[in-house]
Amino acid sequence: MTGEFMGPPWQADWTKEAEGNRNTLPAHACALVDAARAELVTAKDPYFRGIDSDRDLPAGMSVEPVQSTRPGGEHVLYFDHGRGWLRYHFTPRATDPQIVIDECFWQ
Repeated sequence: MTGEFMGPPWQADWTKEAEGNRNTLPAHACALVDAARAELVTAKDPYFRGIDSDRDLPAGMSVEPVQSTRPGGEHVLYFDHGRGWLRYHFTPRATDPQIVIDECFWQ
């Protein structure tokens, strides 16, 4: 390793609660969650910083910070036109950067 910051695809992990919630969803909702996760782990910047930086996401998906005063903190990736979301945080370590999905919800 040269000490440079690694890029996508990012490692991703689920908390037990988030994974349990995902596993109880109907099959079509699980497919939506999987598509949202795929967009997240392949994003150049998992925090989608900058103006209109999430414009390349598929229709019905958007990202925003949980707190506007903490742009490097937890974020929410909305999918299915806001019917569901993944709340996550990103740990930008040099050797093993990782996204942790803390919450999975779909209604």
